[in-house]
Amino acid sequence: MGLFNNLFGNKNIQEKREAKELPWIPLTSLEQLDEIKEKSLQKTQVIFKHSTTCGISSMVMKRFKEAYDMPENSVDLYYLDLLRFREVSNEVGYKFQIIHESPQLLIIKNEVVVAHESHGAISQLSLQKYI
Repeated sequence: MGLFNNLFGNKNIQEKREAKELPWIPLTSLEQLDEIKEKSLQKTQVIFKHSTTCGISSMVMKRFKEAYDMPENSVDLYYLDLLRFREVSNEVGYKFQIIHESPQLLIIKNEVVVAHESHGAISQLSLQKYI
């Protein structure tokens, strides 16, 4: 019985892990990009571009969530489902003068992208450095 408990979990021993919820703001419209630019004059804005059908993007998203430890209200954190909102994703590249990649994290201050990374390099980007 011990082997089965180890394989399938024992309720008495199994640690329940709650999924970490981040303060995501859905990025769904072109108008929000102007708002993000303006708000970046006062507070750091972060955009996470995510492809919901890409395994790499899902893995990077999971790592990002696990590592996220920003103080509450220190940044505005936007989530962009680039498949559902392709037009918005395309405009991000034009407005902020960056080449599209997925997954991709953009840090915006004073109306410009001050840092961005994609794929595994996202986890090496320190958000604290930009608040």
